[in-house]
Amino acid sequence: MASVDPLRRRLDALLSARTYPKSICPSEVARALTAQDLAFHGAAHWRDLMPDIRARLWQMRVRGEVDILQRGEPIARHVALEDIKGPIRARRVKVAEGS
Repeated sequence: MASVDPLRRRLDALLSARTYPKSICPSEVARALTAQDLAFHGAAHWRDLMPDIRARLWQMRVRGEVDILQRGEPIARHVALEDIKGPIRARRVKVAEGS
């Protein structure tokens, strides 16, 4: 049986726990991982996973699952991840009522 990715599980749990427009900081995901979760990903410290978490959030953004925010505002669609400097936050996209 394949192992469930603890990083993805924690990311989904934290995003699901926040109702729109509340957001999460990528470091919340990393800091919520256990020592066993870190070992699963070959990481010694939660900070080691920050680039991966940012990349995963960016992939979710491309799929239309989350908004990526900086200074409380959504980042423009034409901006690439490698162009982002400084802290970001993420939130689930707003779901239309009746959906």
